[in-house]
Amino acid sequence: MNKGYTIFISLIVALGGFLLGFDSAVISGAVNGITGYFNMSDWELGFSVGCVIFGAMAGNISAGPLSDKFGRKKILIITAILFTVSATWSALATSYIEFVTARIIGGIGIGGAILIAPIYIAEIAPPKLRGSLVSLNQLNIVLGISVAYFSNYFMKDLEGESWRWMLGVEAIPALVYFLALFTVPRSPRWLIQRLNKVEIAEKILIKIGGKDYALSTKEEIQRGIAKKQEKGTLSQLFSSRMRTIVIIAFGLAFFQQITGINAIFYYAPTIFEQAGGNTDSSFLQAIVVGLTNLVFTLVAIRLIDKLGRKPLLIIGTATMAIALSMATLAFNNATYEVNNEAIEKVGNIEIKTAVENLRGTSFNSQKELFNNLEPLLSENQLHEFKRNEVKKFISINATLVLIAILLYVAAFAISLGPVMWTMLSEIFPGNIKGIAISVVGFFNSLVSYTVTQFFPWELTNLGPAITFAIYAVLAILSLLFVMKFVVETKGKSLEEVEELLT
Repeated sequence: MNKGYTIFISLIVALGGFLLGFDSAVISGAVNGITGYFNMSDWELGFSVGCVIFGAMAGNISAGPLSDKFGRKKILIITAILFTVSATWSALATSYIEFVTARIIGGIGIGGAILIAPIYIAEIAPPKLRGSLVSLNQLNIVLGISVAYFSNYFMKDLEGESWRWMLGVEAIPALVYFLALFTVPRSPRWLIQRLNKVEIAEKILIKIGGKDYALSTKEEIQRGIAKKQEKGTLSQLFSSRMRTIVIIAFGLAFFQQITGINAIFYYAPTIFEQAGGNTDSSFLQAIVVGLTNLVFTLVAIRLIDKLGRKPLLIIGTATMAIALSMATLAFNNATYEVNNEAIEKVGNIEIKTAVENLRGTSFNSQKELFNNLEPLLSENQLHEFKRNEVKKFISINATLVLIAILLYVAAFAISLGPVMWTMLSEIFPGNIKGIAISVVGFFNSLVSYTVTQFFPWELTNLGPAITFAIYAVLAILSLLFVMKFVVETKGKSLEEVEELLT
């Protein structure tokens, strides 16, 4: 078994995950800069951050069928080009439309990379290593997120428009990925299933695992082909035979995003500012979030083929529910003090004058503070206060908020983060895998977009306590779903998983 070679090509392909993670998190540091430069409302901000997911949907829905037709490797090369173009253009954008367009192009790359990299790795990995190697993609995603937070922190004080540097630096790793992809082989399973190039596939399999491994794997692939000659279709995906697989796939895709993970990654500094932190501390806390994500993804990679997929999901979703409840409690118990120090921090003179009428008062909730300010401010001024100024008046257990967010991220990193993509790469039959993962990935991106679009509005209008309470309830539902529906796939070949579930 040439373990080193298999890990090497898996790491190269998983660099797409690094770019995906970097692209997802780098926007968190640019939020204030782009909001001011393009003069965005809450909805425009939500769209400019979330529009990348529209591109991801297009990448999701097209990447699978295209990779079935042209091969996994070629589609990954195209995603590298899209990442490079997006990073360069978004950094140079001078209008809101240009900026959004550049972000959507990057999103198409994300949609392709997040689906095709795990498929490729699952198809070249021996069963005993498959969970760990597919999880390398998730490891690279979280590594990209961590590097983005570090990059943002060190670039935030650059003179001029620092957000442009934050976004543009991604072009460097994107170019490296493009060049490195030319060193990996084509998927041996794809070569046999789609082109019937058995000899070429056999040479690649020998390089991966030796002659005996190549022979047994080749025969297993050919037996699978003999059982299903027809090309997979959308109607076949939703047939009664596929019911169990569809429930697992769509359920995991839904709960992975609806529990709010991208709200945390895209708006981490904003959340910590809501808890009363200044800009510097908020960026530093975002770095800690990224490092936590990275460390616990490494834990997941170590455990996924030992402990199994389902136990990790149960432990993770239960802990996510606890962590989100802690965040809810922290924000619910916060008070709002209208004191001299807080009033002095208000930038808008008219708002500051109005707030001075409440000097010396204390409120037990955001809603109570807003109700008292409503007669003193215009509708636009009240909205401005809710969006930018309220965080200056909060008195909260900021340590509890930080612990809750870190616990939540750690729990996600050992469960729904890597396990969902591992299971999606395992549970679908080979003839329908491309189209199936495209459809499920599209749905996953749609849920992600909904969370990302609404989060700024939720923080402004519902407040952080209700926002986190909603996510806590959804995390409890995700735990119940995992316990009832998810089936263990640890240690089984792709063909054995298919027989088990269909």
